[in-house]
Amino acid sequence: MTEVPESSLGVETFDEEEAGMSDEAWRLRFWSIFLGQALSLVGSAITQFVLLWWITDKTGSAAALATAGMAMLLPQALLGPLGGVFADRHDRQVIMVLTDLVSAVCVLLLIMMFEYGNVELWQIYVLMAIRSAMQAFQGPASMASVATLVPPDFVPRAAGFNQTVQGLSMVGAAPLGALLLSFVPVKYALGVDVLTAAIGISPLLFVTIPPVISTSSRHVRIWAQFRDGIQRIWSDRSLRGLYMLVTITTMFFMPLFTMIPLLVKSRYHGGPPQLALLESLTGVGMIIGGILVAVIAPKRKVPWVLGGMSLSCFLIAATAWLPPELFLVCGALWLVGASAFMLANASLMAVLQTVIAQDFQGRAISVLTTMNAVAAPVGLAIANPLGEFLGVSWLFFVFGLSGGFVMISGFLSGSVRRLDLQKGTT
Repeated sequence: MTEVPESSLGVETFDEEEAGMSDEAWRLRFWSIFLGQALSLVGSAITQFVLLWWITDKTGSAAALATAGMAMLLPQALLGPLGGVFADRHDRQVIMVLTDLVSAVCVLLLIMMFEYGNVELWQIYVLMAIRSAMQAFQGPASMASVATLVPPDFVPRAAGFNQTVQGLSMVGAAPLGALLLSFVPVKYALGVDVLTAAIGISPLLFVTIPPVISTSSRHVRIWAQFRDGIQRIWSDRSLRGLYMLVTITTMFFMPLFTMIPLLVKSRYHGGPPQLALLESLTGVGMIIGGILVAVIAPKRKVPWVLGGMSLSCFLIAATAWLPPELFLVCGALWLVGASAFMLANASLMAVLQTVIAQDFQGRAISVLTTMNAVAAPVGLAIANPLGEFLGVSWLFFVFGLSGGFVMISGFLSGSVRRLDLQKGTT
């Protein structure tokens, strides 16, 4: 079969009148899907907490937890590009239903294992890995569907609402999971995920996500379609510049989240209560950032991406040198930094959903997700020996400043600043 670059393929027209954008129909469609998926996300987060706590309680092994972490993260990172291709190649609504269904079946199998008392660690790892693989397909399909569900001027608000839910799941999953485990056995706590998955799937069975699929995409090999996606990103100077800025900043920024316990212990002489407070304030900040984007709905989103991420990095760098008695000030800086980061991240998603052609959004989003998934462990591999050599305070200071200056440099790039002017043409 001849491999045809997909950039030359025809695309099904997306008519706003047919899609229900001309009246209030889109509101019912969007909110029913959004709320269902939000509840499903919270249920999945609770399941993750419950399983990690069960592994901790039964094994007390750091290696077991590390293996569980790899099972939850690695399949999604490796399959992310393929998930993006599928989101552009097939019906996104069907992908969302099937992936949620498979994830729910995995939890049902876990419930049966706990019911009959024959749970093995390797079984939990396998089912975690399957759920992670499903997220690699569900995530791009869900995010790429937003631009077809809402009018263009609502896209930033939709991105803000999505980030708010992410923050809520971070803040609420641990206490809700702990509360459930204090009253019911593990098998019943896991049942919440099955219930929320059913709620998430139900709207997708009754409402329609307008399809945007290349008319000839199924005649193109998957690898050719993925390669074409990479080429389209790389050939666009504005998009390429933004991707590189975000990826390099992620390399500096994300390892610091892993090092938070060390900062609390070595710099502020704190323990678990202080660590819990800092993580809770971070989650609250994430919620505030998502709400701010939903309320502000900025027209020019790139400055918010660059400014928000750089501010977050600089504030985190500042926490490395506060006197130990100013721990509450440290918490306040983390709250503001998390708000700025989520404001930037929501704006970033809104940029991609606005400037990238709808038949290409699945691949574009999954490529960025994969780049960040690779950048984070690379940064961690650098941070570990550097932290041993410099100390945790210097590590936070150096990495925070580095990430901030990388994002600030984006203001010097005219092509990146002009990215907002593109409207679904990439």
